[in-house]
Amino acid sequence: MSIDHGGNAMGQPVPPTTAGVAPDHVSAPPGNSSAPPGHVPAPYRGPGLSPVARALIGLALLLPALVAWLWSYLVPTISTLVTSFRQETLFGSSAEWIGYENYRYVIDDGLAGQFGFALLLALLPLVFALLVAPLLALVVDRAGRAARLVARGLLALPVAAYAPVAVLLAWRAYRPDSSPGTGDGGSLVRLLATTTFGLVVAVAATAFLSALRQRAGARRVPALLTVGGLLALGTLALALQVFTAPALLTGGGREQETTTPLLGAILTTVRQARLGPSAATSWLLLVVLGVLGLAALALLLATRTRIEFDGWWDRPPARSADLVVSAGSAGPEGRSDAARPVFVGLAVLALAAFVGVVGWALAPWLGHIFGGGEALPSAVDGTTVFANTWLPPLVSALVSVGLAALAGFGIGALRPFGRWSELLLVPFAPWLFVGVGPLAVALFKRTAELDQVNSFLGLIPPSWLSIPALFVFALFFRGQQRKWRAGRGFAETLLLPALPLLAAAFLLTWLLNAEQPLWAYLVASDVKHMPGPILIQMIAARWFTVDGSALGLVLPLPMLMFLLLAFAVLQVGYLDRLAIRVGTPASEPTPGPEPTPGATAVPAPRAVPAATPAPAPAPGPATPAPAGPADAADPPSGSGA
Repeated sequence: MSIDHGGNAMGQPVPPTTAGVAPDHVSAPPGNSSAPPGHVPAPYRGPGLSPVARALIGLALLLPALVAWLWSYLVPTISTLVTSFRQETLFGSSAEWIGYENYRYVIDDGLAGQFGFALLLALLPLVFALLVAPLLALVVDRAGRAARLVARGLLALPVAAYAPVAVLLAWRAYRPDSSPGTGDGGSLVRLLATTTFGLVVAVAATAFLSALRQRAGARRVPALLTVGGLLALGTLALALQVFTAPALLTGGGREQETTTPLLGAILTTVRQARLGPSAATSWLLLVVLGVLGLAALALLLATRTRIEFDGWWDRPPARSADLVVSAGSAGPEGRSDAARPVFVGLAVLALAAFVGVVGWALAPWLGHIFGGGEALPSAVDGTTVFANTWLPPLVSALVSVGLAALAGFGIGALRPFGRWSELLLVPFAPWLFVGVGPLAVALFKRTAELDQVNSFLGLIPPSWLSIPALFVFALFFRGQQRKWRAGRGFAETLLLPALPLLAAAFLLTWLLNAEQPLWAYLVASDVKHMPGPILIQMIAARWFTVDGSALGLVLPLPMLMFLLLAFAVLQVGYLDRLAIRVGTPASEPTPGPEPTPGATAVPAPRAVPAATPAPAPAPGPATPAPAGPADAADPPSGSGA
């Protein structure tokens, strides 16, 4: 009779073992057909796969992601490095090797100032991510579950309304006094901070709320510090790749006062048709971003970060030691939080302020998109623009997130290298924070060589692997695989909890790719192939203003409503149950042997009386000291667990 790893011999689920209580049916030790009275055999642990099979399947699932990584990241990076040592033009004339001349040119042209201005753009977002967001998360967490769910629903608004081109052009058209001039770096810093406040706080507060979801007795500070470190690294990396705001509002400035490294590289390519200096700037930017990505991976490995889903069926009994509590909920003994009314009031004020700032930042765009406007030019077909805006990113998002999920499952759930499996993320880490921009020179050259400029294929974002999604899925399956190893079903612990995460990663990737104008700016010069974020810039430049009809090309109202509903449902129904945890779990199952095929399940008594322990002999030459519990967070490489 075979035993399914999600249940007993009769196909029934095996309840988890608690202190002093054994499950109804447990598998006998390998080689034994019965267990002595009072003996509690080790429960079934993990899938019925040998270590070799598990490693081979895990590496096979990683292989497609490696191919996509080579094509989308490694090869363009090498091409960028080679181009940076050449004198090469945009028109494909013969390249000449000139050594370090391109690097001398960009350094003399003010590259250090470009990096400095990008870091200046990061200052206020860092304050939002590391001060405003954690305070908001702490307040709503202490205010109770209802306040937390309301907050999560409101956090969906700035994410769903991510349309930087439309928002910035609306500010320039309807609030000209607040828009920066050509060389006004201070106004650009303030405007960018205002328009990104909601998005930064929403993403950071979501992460901090998950870090606050710890088990009873666990410290929250390590998880909060880990999340804060990752957010700081990510904010710096994104600031170094800012392109849209300075390109739309200041053009980089007359004296490059408002030029970022990425904007400088793109302008050199477009205005001067020189690829060498652009590649040199891009390569130096890639080095900095690579260091930040490796630092993020080092932080994840050092803290043993994982993501766990406290599912609908995972709710523990009221007196369980593993009870999941929030900072403001009653403690394990049922103590009430007398300060909760105070935190409820603070949560109301904090959420009102958050909604007020977000609404004020989005008002120039949303106010006119609802109000409509004049008819679009006759050459503009709304259906074609919608297809150009959303269909190419749809293809890229499906492939990149799908490959990331498969690779994350191979690394986090199957663990081909045992406790060292997360080292498989090292090759991907230097590109964790890299977008299309730093690789744009090499990617555009490839697109031009394939004759895909001004075509549907050319509009598809060239990143065929979402590395941030890969990291998230690897951490998620790392947290969930403990439950799978403990004998619970595959669908219950891995498949079903991963589906909403897959949907969230897909929607985010799709939206970000559709609303970022950089790639389309390079490959779409024909009106028939322009997506909304590029076409609206052409309309604004020709008529010096934009109205509701033009603003609706970027993020149509039905699409906005769909995204808002989807993100709100995910926040309230799923992300609220995700927990970011660090360290080795105290309840980690100890790796045990693989079950013997055909082993017979034997009943065991429900209550196992605790035997009086015999006094341990003092350690001496003939009596070794008892060994402490092993670190069982991950099965050692080659073990059967």
